[in-house]
Amino acid sequence: MWPLLLWLMLLPMPAQTPAPVVYRLALEDEPITPATFRFIRRGLREATENGAVCLVVEMDTPGGLVEATRDIVQLFLRSPIPIVVYVTPPGARAASAGVFITLAAHVAAMAPGTHIGAAHPVQLGGGPAAPPDTARVDPMSEKILNDAVAWARALAQYRGRNADWAARAVSESQTLTAREAVAQNVVDLLAPSLDSLLVLLDGRNVALDGQSVTLQTAGATVHTIERWWGERILAALSNPNIAFLLLMLGFYGLLFELYTPGWGIPGTLGAIFLMLGFYGLSILPVNYVGLALLVLGLGMLVAEAFVPSFGLLTVGGVVCLILGGLMLVESPMGFPKVSAALVVPVALATALIALFLLGNALRIQRRPARVGDETLIGQQAVAREDFVPEGDHFQGYVFIHGEWWRACSTAPVRAGQPVRIERREGLCLWVSPIAST
Repeated sequence: MWPLLLWLMLLPMPAQTPAPVVYRLALEDEPITPATFRFIRRGLREATENGAVCLVVEMDTPGGLVEATRDIVQLFLRSPIPIVVYVTPPGARAASAGVFITLAAHVAAMAPGTHIGAAHPVQLGGGPAAPPDTARVDPMSEKILNDAVAWARALAQYRGRNADWAARAVSESQTLTAREAVAQNVVDLLAPSLDSLLVLLDGRNVALDGQSVTLQTAGATVHTIERWWGERILAALSNPNIAFLLLMLGFYGLLFELYTPGWGIPGTLGAIFLMLGFYGLSILPVNYVGLALLVLGLGMLVAEAFVPSFGLLTVGGVVCLILGGLMLVESPMGFPKVSAALVVPVALATALIALFLLGNALRIQRRPARVGDETLIGQQAVAREDFVPEGDHFQGYVFIHGEWWRACSTAPVRAGQPVRIERREGLCLWVSPIAST
């Protein structure tokens, strides 16, 4: 018995296979922007470097920018590891740009209660591209539409999905629920949770660089990739409402500095806000007519202080600010615009602040000077000593505004007698005595 136990103990133990690792990142109800692309690219790089089985992108998006969507699609098509797009949680959607991203994934999955579709392109200018069968077809709209249809069809064919529906999702803005999408081979899996998705993925074959790869996700350890603070700032700046608000705050700061002496914290913060706002605009689909209206509106508010317009410039400035704010950011592929609920109050507040600051500046300019000769001439001072004869006049010292001044007079002056300042010559004040009553 003992020799058998000793022999069993000396047998080599089988090597334990480490649990597979799955990396996960979440796009929670956010538009697709360059910041989104950078986040996904970093997540894919970390997942690849750490030997992840796959990268799961949990997505809920209303759409986004075409260029950022193309960058993400190219990233998926060239990925060294499988990409799984999972439309979740219930109530989420893969709309507009989200359709293309879902079609480009190696595996596409949806949670119950989600939907996908409505990928009709929207031109810069806000209007949807006209379908090609209308009586009057805008050539540019037709080109945009045909390009998007071909792109969606090509992605669906490349991943072996329903290319006809992908084309209709673009040309006719069709949508499907999660169950309908699985039934029509638009997506691959229906999974109520991430754990159930990993179970369904286990043993599934996907094409990767022309080779078949079997996913091993059973019992996998899930590692969540979070945004670092820089990515959070970039994501916030890509929000049209934040960019518009930063522009207005920057205007407030600079306006305050223009009508107050020196340079301080408001001007510094205003310059920083303007730079951040312009950076946000650089990654957004900006309508330059809207931007021009914003500049015109701000110019009208400033000009109100110098032109007697009886309030017409203020009214025109507010109207230009409202129209410019609403037109500032286009809405291609579901990208959100600046909210009217933000633009109108900010425009009215800007008008009030501008009028308040400019009004204060005018009142300060109209006040009598508080420095120089103008503050002394005509003022009363008090002689601190008896004036002594000095040639053809009398000379002594007076006290005014907390200062001692050498004073000259053509008449005698006694100590403590009030005098009126007539003029200043160099460092000497010429005064005349005030008779005591």
